[in-house]
Amino acid sequence: MIGAVGVVVPARDEAELVGACLRSVLRSVRALPPGVEWAVCVVADRCADPTEVVARHALAGHRRVVVLGNDAELTIGEVRDLGVDRVRTLLSAHPAERTLLLHTDADTVVTPRWASEHLARCAEGAHAVAGAARLSSPPTSRLARIRYRDVLERARRPEGHGNVYGANLGVRADAFEAVGGFGAVAHGEDHGLWRRLDAGGFRVRYDSAATVITSGRVVGRAPSGLAALLASLAVE
Repeated sequence: MIGAVGVVVPARDEAELVGACLRSVLRSVRALPPGVEWAVCVVADRCADPTEVVARHALAGHRRVVVLGNDAELTIGEVRDLGVDRVRTLLSAHPAERTLLLHTDADTVVTPRWASEHLARCAEGAHAVAGAARLSSPPTSRLARIRYRDVLERARRPEGHGNVYGANLGVRADAFEAVGGFGAVAHGEDHGLWRRLDAGGFRVRYDSAATVITSGRVVGRAPSGLAALLASLAVE
C-alpha cells in the first residue's frame, strides 16, 4: 500500500511554463486519497531566467515542497536523481516500498487524476508505470502529423501504448533504488531506467489513463528529447 507520493520536476529556463506545470501538479496531488502524503521538488537547473522565482511563487504556502537551485554541471539523469533524493527526505517517514516517485517536466501540464491513476496502477501491482502524453499543439505540417502518428503506432504493443516519457513516469522507490536510479545520463535517462526495471524483473506497465499534456515545441532542452523528434519529423 502506497502511503506517500513524491513528484520531481526538473526545469531549465522554463519561466513561461513552469507555473502552469506546478499548478497542475498541485491540483493532482491534492486529489490523492486521504492519508496519502505528498511532496514536490523542482530542480531549477542552471537557469538564466526567473524559473526559480516563478516556481517558488507557484508552490508558496504548501508543506513538503522545495525548489532547489543547481549550478553544477550535472546530466539530466543526475538532476532528476537530485530531486528524488530531496522528496525522499521530505517523505522520510515512509519506507521505499510504500513510496511512489512521479516524474514530469516543466513544459508539461498533468491532468487532475494523473497522480491518482499512477497510484491505482501501483495498487494493482505495478512497480513502474509509463503514462501517456498528448501534445499541447500538433505538428504544423500535414507530413509531420502523419509521421508522428506513425511513430506512435510503431511503438504500440499488446500491453499498451509502448512509449516512455520522462514527463510522465511513475516508479516505486524501492524499485528505483534497486536499479540505481536514473544515473549520470545526458539523455534518454527515462528509457534507460525503464529498460533496467524491465530487465530486473520488476512489473512495468504502460497506461493511457495517466495522461499529461506536453509541449509540442520543436526546440527543447534535451538534445535527443521529444522536441528533437518533432523537429526531425518536419524535415521534408
